[in-house]
Amino acid sequence: MAKQLDLSGRRYWILSEPDGDGWRAMVLEILDSAGTCSKPLGIEATAETRLSADDAAERTLRRRVKAIDT
Repeated sequence: MAKQLDLSGRRYWILSEPDGDGWRAMVLEILDSAGTCSKPLGIEATAETRLSADDAAERTLRRRVKAIDT
């Protein structure tokens, strides 16, 4: 599963996959307009549900982007 975010002129994917009894989400930055080239940012989160893991990864990403923008 994947969710796309556009923040500060950059595009990111949050990818989720089952992980044991829960879910793991990771964040990638999309580097080209076609979405074929990406770079992992080292942001990962785990939780019991996919939504919780995605939300945790997104919060971390938003904090990093905000810190860079200020």
